[in-house]
Amino acid sequence: MTFKVQENKEGFLIEYNGRNLLTHTFSKPAFYVGYGEAEIEMYRGNFKIQDYKISRVPLKHFNIKKDSEKVYIDLYSNDGYSLSLCVKEMEDRLYIEFERSTGTINRYWIRIDADEDEKVYGCGEQMSYFNLRGRNFPLWTSEPGVGRDKSTYITWMADVMGKAGGDYYNTNYPQPTFVSTRKYYCHLESSAYMDFNFKNKYYHELEVWSIPKYIMFETAETFIELVSKISSFFGRQPLLPEWVYNGLILGVQGGTDRALEKMNKALEKGVKLSGLWCQDWQGRKITSFGKRLFWNWKWNPQMYPELDKKIWELKDKGIRFLGYINPYLIKEGDLYKEAYEKGYLATKLNGEDYLVDFGEFYCGIVDFTKPEAFEWYKAVIKKNLIEFGLDGWMADFGEYLPTDCKLYNGVSAEIMHNAWPTIWARCNYEALKETGKLGEILFFMRAGFTGVQRYCTLLWAGDQSVDFSIHDGLASVIPGALSSGMMGNGLHHSDIGGYTSLFGLKRTKELFLRWAEMAAFTPVMRTHEGNRPDENFQVYDDDGALEHLALMTSVYVKLSPYLKDLVKQNTEEGIPVQRPLFMHYEDDKNTYDIQYQYMYGKDILVAPVYKEGVSRWSVYLPQDEWIHMPTGQEFRGGYVEVDVPFGKPAVFYRRSSEYRDLFEEVTKLFKEMVKDDYGS
Repeated sequence: MTFKVQENKEGFLIEYNGRNLLTHTFSKPAFYVGYGEAEIEMYRGNFKIQDYKISRVPLKHFNIKKDSEKVYIDLYSNDGYSLSLCVKEMEDRLYIEFERSTGTINRYWIRIDADEDEKVYGCGEQMSYFNLRGRNFPLWTSEPGVGRDKSTYITWMADVMGKAGGDYYNTNYPQPTFVSTRKYYCHLESSAYMDFNFKNKYYHELEVWSIPKYIMFETAETFIELVSKISSFFGRQPLLPEWVYNGLILGVQGGTDRALEKMNKALEKGVKLSGLWCQDWQGRKITSFGKRLFWNWKWNPQMYPELDKKIWELKDKGIRFLGYINPYLIKEGDLYKEAYEKGYLATKLNGEDYLVDFGEFYCGIVDFTKPEAFEWYKAVIKKNLIEFGLDGWMADFGEYLPTDCKLYNGVSAEIMHNAWPTIWARCNYEALKETGKLGEILFFMRAGFTGVQRYCTLLWAGDQSVDFSIHDGLASVIPGALSSGMMGNGLHHSDIGGYTSLFGLKRTKELFLRWAEMAAFTPVMRTHEGNRPDENFQVYDDDGALEHLALMTSVYVKLSPYLKDLVKQNTEEGIPVQRPLFMHYEDDKNTYDIQYQYMYGKDILVAPVYKEGVSRWSVYLPQDEWIHMPTGQEFRGGYVEVDVPFGKPAVFYRRSSEYRDLFEEVTKLFKEMVKDDYGS
C-alpha cells in the first residue's frame, strides 16, 4: 500500500504519497455527524436555502482494522452515533469510502488537513474568486442571480423585486472537487447539497447533507499532470467541429430576414463568420424580463419562413445555423401535451401535475429518470434539431429541478437536483453520438455538476451583466474559465458583451469592444443580443464596432492552427485551453493569486481590459522573454504597463515559442488593420 493509516495515542493520521490528508484526534476530530431540517425555496431558478441544525456530534472514538489492501475505521460517539469507513487505493487514487452510519443522521462534516499558506481552486465554475481560500462555497446548481455582490445596487434591486439577487458563490456549475497547491485534488462523491469551507488555516471542512459514497484523492508532481489526471477521471471533451475555426458565431434574433440582413452586413464589413445563432428559431414570448423564447422545440415557420431551405444554403457558404433548446416544455406547446399524455413529466409528491414558473409562463419537467422519457426527449433532439439541419445549439438551463417534485426513480428531488445538469448534458451528447454527429455539431451549456466534462462539448459562462462589474460583468468570465478548466472543462466561452440588462444596466460600445478583444483568445467567439436587444448596443448598428470585430475575428482565425493544437491537447491530455499562470510558472509565487489574466496555451498570455475608460493597463509577466502581440514590443518579466487603445489588447507571446512565425503574422495583421481612430 502507498497510503498509511498511522495510529498513535491521540488518534490516527491518513497519509498518501507523502501528503498528510486527514488527522483525527480525540480533541480535534476529523469527522462529525448530525441532523438538520432544511427549507428550500425556489424563485425562477434562484434558491433560498435555510438549514436548521438540530445536532452536530463529534465522532471522537475509533477502532481500526487492517488487511493487506484495506483499512477499516469505525468511528463513534458516546451517545450512539457511528460511521464506518474503508480506506483503500485503487487505480493510483486513494478512496475513503463511507460504508454505513447509525443514529438519526443526515448531515456529515469531514475535515481535510490544510497548511496555512495553501491555496485552493476549483469547486466547479466560480465567477468571483479563483483562489477559494478564506471563504466557504455552498455547492448547489442554480441561477447565479441578477447581481452576485450583495453590496451593489443591482443585487439589492434584484432581491427587492423578486428574490433574484445572487452572492459570490452562486453558480450554474458547482462541483464537489478542489485542487490544492499541495499538488493533490480531492473529490467528494455525492449530489446532495454541500458546503466546502476553506476559512480555517489548518483544515478544510466539507459538509454534505447525505452520506457520501466516498472521498477520493489523487496526487501529481506538477499542475499540468494533476489537471490531466482530473480530466482522465471525470472524462474528456471531444474536439471542436472544424467549422468553428472559421470565425464568429453571430447571435441574432427576430426572424429569417432580419437574421440574414445582420449577417450580410457583418460579412460586408469583413467580419469572419462560422455560424449564425438564432435562439428564437422556435418562436418567442414577450415578458417583463424581455424577449423570451417559446419553449416548444421545433422550427417556427411563421417567425423563420423558409429556414428549412436557408439552412442548407448557408452551409454551402460555409456558415452553420445554430438554435436553442432546454429540458422544459411550455404548457401551451404540443410537445408538452405529448409528454403529458405519455406520462413523461415529473409530478407533485401527491401525483398531481407540476408546473414550474419560469417568469410569466409555466412549463413541465421532463422526467429524465424515466428511461422512456429520456429516450423520447433524445428523439426530439434528433428529429427537430439534427434532422432539421442545425449544426449546434445552446443546451440551456438544467439548474431548475425543484426539490418538491416526484421523480420516476424514487430518489428525492433534493438529491437529484445537482445531478440534473449532467443528465441533461448526456441527453444531448448521446443524441449526437447515436446519429454520428459527434465532432460535427456543437452544443454549449452553462449548467454543470460532477461528470459533465464527459458529455459537454463546450461550456458557456452563463448570463453575465452587460457591464464592467467585477462579480457579474466581463471580469467574472476569467476566473470562471480558469476554475472550470481546473475541473477538466477545457473549452469555455462567453456571450460577447454580456446578456443581462435590468434595473438601468445597458450595454455600451466600449464594453462590447473590450469583450470582443478577450473573446478572440478563447476557444469560441459568439455574440448575444441580450435579454433586451432594443435597449442595448448591438455591433451591427455601428460601423466602427464592426471593423473592430472584423479585426478580432481575423486574429482568431489567423491563430486557429495554434488553437486547434490546444483543443487537441485538451481532448487527448485534458489540459485546458485557458490556464492559470502558475500552471506553467510554478516557481513564481506571484502567479498563484492572479485571477484576471490567463495563459492561452503555454505560449500566449492574455490580460483582458476589464475596467471602463482606461488607456493603459498593468500586466504581470512571469520571468521570460515576452513580445506584445499587437505591436511587437519586447518585455521581460515583472509588472509592466502597456497602452491599450481599442484594437491593441494586452496580449503577449513567448519569444522562444515554436509558434513564433504564426504570432508574427498576427502582429502584422494588427498593424495592417488597426486604425488611429479605431473604435471611436
